[in-house]
Amino acid sequence: MADQVDALCIGETMVALRSRGLLSLGAPLTPAIAGAESNVAIALSRLGHHAAWCGVVGADQAGALVLRTLRAEGVDLRCVRREPAAATGLMVREERLPGVVRVDYHRRGSAGSRLDLTDVDRALRTLQPRVVHVTGISLAISQQARAAVIGAVRAARELGATVSLDVNHRRRLWTDGEASAALAPLLPDIDILVGSVDELALLAPSTLEDGSDAAAELLTLGPAEVVVKRGAHGASAFTLGESHHLPAHQITLVDPVGAGDAFTAGYLSGRLDGLPVREALARANLLGGFAAASDGDWEGLPTREEFALLALADGEAVR
Repeated sequence: MADQVDALCIGETMVALRSRGLLSLGAPLTPAIAGAESNVAIALSRLGHHAAWCGVVGADQAGALVLRTLRAEGVDLRCVRREPAAATGLMVREERLPGVVRVDYHRRGSAGSRLDLTDVDRALRTLQPRVVHVTGISLAISQQARAAVIGAVRAARELGATVSLDVNHRRRLWTDGEASAALAPLLPDIDILVGSVDELALLAPSTLEDGSDAAAELLTLGPAEVVVKRGAHGASAFTLGESHHLPAHQITLVDPVGAGDAFTAGYLSGRLDGLPVREALARANLLGGFAAASDGDWEGLPTREEFALLALADGEAVR
């Protein structure tokens, strides 16, 4: 189909005010945008995939910044709605220590939390995506957004799209019990489930370091692929009868925020390209390494031509 996109990412994107010092001491703030789902869309777009984002922003200057940034990154915004009755969400993040970031959210009642079933139905019909990607964050921000995401997941399966869910647990938004209760019913409709060992333990008990016991149980509940993010310890991917484990790239950590989203985007990119699970996992590790070695949630994401840069030694120049 002419309108078909490779991936549709559904969720909230906020304005991020970033500080390298303590906000309480008046450290200067730099505006950018941030959102787990739009981070994935940006990463996929930089890799040449046709990626779309579906969400709601306010009819304000913050919303204009979100749209301008995503448009500049080549993300399809045909199914974004501007909401005049609510403001675009805001997050404030400060670098408390080198490599340690502290985040405060100001998103209750935000435009993004007003995502509804009409928004996602229109996006699915218009874009006919090959992959639909959602996260647990959208389930946490409001009951209305939760209903929209649940509806999107089920409708996507009916359309034959691959459905990807990154648990992306945020304890500042809801409790472990609330997350588990909301996410578990979605499992039968999920094709690719992504999370850390701790996040997957919300859905299945885990006692092994690599999360293989949780993954084995989750594979019986619906997902065809369970992908485990283990940070500096690498990553694993499980399918029925198959498992893969890869070490992380050795990098100098600059900013951990956004690395998980980059990892997820790398895996989805590999699967969109038809790569086997192990090679998709390697691409996931690569993108996660780029993000963690770069400042910002998405700014350091690579193009395909830059993949080899992560293997260069510190201080090496590309001439």
